[in-house]
Amino acid sequence: MSNDADLPRVDELEAALRAQLQPTHLEVLDESAAHAGHAGAAAAGWGTHFRVRIASPLFEGRTRVARHRLVYDAVQPFVSRGLHAIAIETL
Repeated sequence: MSNDADLPRVDELEAALRAQLQPTHLEVLDESAAHAGHAGAAAAGWGTHFRVRIASPLFEGRTRVARHRLVYDAVQPFVSRGLHAIAIETL
């Protein structure tokens, strides 16, 4: 895992999701502190576990799995920086 200074931040994930999915609703929550001591958790207590609530016109006509893939694709660059888990709620 990368060092804590490189861990992804909420604003970075929001920017990536906005750029790729043009959401009409977006919430990105860092839930890392609740996962302290679990696999993939960083000592910093942030930047590893996120929850995303998102609505996008790009989801129209797609299955839940396809919508989730779009979100995963948008945040993939953050995995090498320490993103360990993401809970996705598509609206």
